[in-house]
Amino acid sequence: MYHVVLGVDEEEEHARAAAKEIAKLPGDGSDTEVTIVHVFQDNPSGASATQVASVREAQKVLEDAGITVDVTESSGDPADAIIEVSEEADADLIVVGGRKRSPAGKALFGSVTQTVILNGGRPVMVTGVVDDE
Repeated sequence: MYHVVLGVDEEEEHARAAAKEIAKLPGDGSDTEVTIVHVFQDNPSGASATQVASVREAQKVLEDAGITVDVTESSGDPADAIIEVSEEADADLIVVGGRKRSPAGKALFGSVTQTVILNGGRPVMVTGVVDDE
């Protein structure tokens, strides 16, 4: 069994692109398990991760590929939560979406992707949005 942890924010297009890349990994989808992690920054309505459109989108893509999916949620720092879940699951791979940001933006605001790459302690695949045309 190959275990992947997928960090998903609110961006449906990014979640779909990342899920499609996971579905393309070598092997049979039934040999892969994915834990989708969504980290709430602000959740005044008390929603669960399965109510977030981007999480549902990624879950659908993965399940359609025959991949077993588990959804977990957290609050706080997204990078820390993704790393923690990957450690608890003893994941083989972490998948996160990248964003185009200026060097100043990276320096001022940090980067979830950068933190996961530097501190994840396991392979990290960074996906981007790819035009299907």
